Amino acid sequence: MEAVCVVLGGGGHARSLIDVLQSIDQTKLYGVLDVDQGRWGSSLCGVSVLGGDELLEELVLDGVNCFVVGLGGTGDNSPRKRLFRLGISFNLRPLTVMHSSAVCSRFSSVGLGAQLFPGSIVNAGVELGANVIVNSGAIVEHDCVIGDHVHVSTGARIASTVRVGEGAHIGVGATVKQCVCIGENAIVGAGSVVVKNVHPCSVVAGVPAGPLNE
Repeated sequence: MEAVCVVLGGGGHARSLIDVLQSIDQTKLYGVLDVDQGRWGSSLCGVSVLGGDELLEELVLDGVNCFVVGLGGTGDNSPRKRLFRLGISFNLRPLTVMHSSAVCSRFSSVGLGAQLFPGSIVNAGVELGANVIVNSGAIVEHDCVIGDHVHVSTGARIASTVRVGEGAHIGVGATVKQCVCIGENAIVGAGSVVVKNVHPCSVVAGVPAGPLNE
């Protein structure tokens, strides 16, 4: 059955995501929904921004059967989590998206709604949770476990056997040493080098990374 997909959330990440989706066969992009009324009536890469989330029920009746979360995030991933749950609440299938240049081992597992962007690498034994972003050029090495709703930002490097808790954010170009645990909803700043465990809900940055909110 053809995937008829709505993008939940507009903006820059949605633009990049649509670019990936347009290269995937058997996927029809129905439109974008966004809470920002200033975007209504515009388009992203030729896909119309139809209105707000209140249109979801109407779109389902019109044949939409799956969704992607088009919202990125620079720290707080709870809005992405909310949109994912919204799509699920309408019995829509979360579409897992992988660019043709992404490398994903057949010995890894990828959760529903995960997004693997151009040049990303996911190696053997990795477990990616639902609604995870592995952004452009990011690397997740072997035997890592990445929780639901995590964003591994552009160019980040996660070494082997790392555990990343639900909702955490790994900043642009950050490096995480092997065997480290990143707690739920923690934020690792851009360019940081993480060499020890990061507490849940904390913010760390620097080389080596240290806490900013303790």
